[in-house]
Amino acid sequence: MGDLAIDFCGEWHEPSDEDIFSIGREGDLEVDDNPYLHRQFLQIARYDGIWWLSNIGSMLSATIADASGGMQAWLSPGARIPLVFSHTNVIFTAGPTTYEFAVHLRTPAFRQESREEDSGGDTTIGPVLFTDSQKALIVALAEPVLRREGTGFSAIPSSADAARTLGWALTRFNRKLDNVCDKLDKVGVAGLRGGGGKLATNRRARLVEHAVTSHLVTPADLYLLDQRTPGKAGTAKGSTDQPGTEKIGEA
Repeated sequence: MGDLAIDFCGEWHEPSDEDIFSIGREGDLEVDDNPYLHRQFLQIARYDGIWWLSNIGSMLSATIADASGGMQAWLSPGARIPLVFSHTNVIFTAGPTTYEFAVHLRTPAFRQESREEDSGGDTTIGPVLFTDSQKALIVALAEPVLRREGTGFSAIPSSADAARTLGWALTRFNRKLDNVCDKLDKVGVAGLRGGGGKLATNRRARLVEHAVTSHLVTPADLYLLDQRTPGKAGTAKGSTDQPGTEKIGEA
């Protein structure tokens, strides 16, 4: 039994210490027959006693995080990162589809410590404060990933579909998406801006990757959509509104 195991959609792979394990449209792990996905996108290999994840693609990037969401990195083309945690999540987007797989180490170099959950109505990440409606926007975009159990793949909603889920006009959705991306970009979240300071064209995908892997949103936040979707139940148990925060139904 090897030291490293990879889980994708319940399919497990255990490369040996001598293997160079490839991931993409083709390879040892054939993710999907998606024309937007590189034939060879990621590689996992062991060098000098350390397992490494390398991005050997030319266009796509991947978001890497430990199970707690406390560590996150953006793996751009040509970059590599050591795999040192007992559980590492890897999430990336090719075209309209987002994929996720998990890497497990039996003898990790670092121990993960669980974080205490924040309480209260607002959501913070570092110095960033999100209103309820901004958080609801993130949940609307991440809904397919949040409802998915385990690793696998799902489609990210278009801005129009997410706005419809929230019961908003598209102009309001886009304005709030701009605000959310601006807030995260200012604290150093990569991939939300393109060249010349403009917001990146694939910012929805990058936002979902960051929000899910950092635990900015979790399945427990899906109640924010239930509040807005006709015919669904109301507020989930334990939800609270804080004075001074923007409610989902406000402009």
